Amino acid sequence: MQERLQKLIAQAGLASRRGAEELIKDGEVTVNGETAQLGTKADPETDHIKVHGKLINSKLKKRENVYILLNKPKGYLSSAADPEGRKLVTDLVKNLGKVYPVGRLDYNTEGLIILTNDGEFTNKVASSKTFAKVYEVKVKGLPSENAINKLRRGVVLEDGFKTAPAEIKELKHTENNGWYEVTLYEGHNQQIRKMFDSIGNSVVKLRRTAIGHVKDERIPVGAYRELDEDEIKLFLNPVPRKPAKTPVVKEKSAPPKRSANSSNLRRKKLEVKRTKKS
Repeated sequence: MQERLQKLIAQAGLASRRGAEELIKDGEVTVNGETAQLGTKADPETDHIKVHGKLINSKLKKRENVYILLNKPKGYLSSAADPEGRKLVTDLVKNLGKVYPVGRLDYNTEGLIILTNDGEFTNKVASSKTFAKVYEVKVKGLPSENAINKLRRGVVLEDGFKTAPAEIKELKHTENNGWYEVTLYEGHNQQIRKMFDSIGNSVVKLRRTAIGHVKDERIPVGAYRELDEDEIKLFLNPVPRKPAKTPVVKEKSAPPKRSANSSNLRRKKLEVKRTKKS
């Protein structure tokens, strides 16, 4: 079956889909001896696919999909390469072949991140707004309730990005720091840090505790486990997210107005009762 080259290159573990597109643009990919173009499709069963002059068909036959849930430490870059030589999340995953992070987790943020060699899975999960991402946040100072409500409704960040409404629960505060659980369905660069900066309370500590239906507090920092079959299926066939219900506030109905006629009638009845008694 013919598939797009960038998907096949990603499945072979040679690059992410975006990286594969760059390889194709640079003329580093050929199909049956001809230089490939963006949009070119190939069948690894019948076509000879080469990257940097090397045949990748055997890699595609041997390649098994790997899905890893890693508890990322602070100080690791969510990437498979870095020109500055910083530590990478892929350095923590050994003997599993070439894998790539699904989405991003800030350099100074710790917590759960998925790594895989499945390019289709990566595209579907990273671009989806179906999967909740839950974070535990410690901030400097104690924000007011009005400030937190502002974040719940959505704010415009310094870079001009307008955040969607966020779910924010208060956790147990200390004397000098506020603690919150923040749930997002989007992934703007350093979004939570910028959100709290906008109300004057900088983030001191940030940790992702869940990605969609997956959460695992038992994984030590720097360790990982494989996702099980059911967890993978739920990412590929997610249950549609129900829109948040807006609470309906019922207005109190005003008491019925008494007409002038009804008031006169009542007055007359009272006068009749008094006359009978006398």
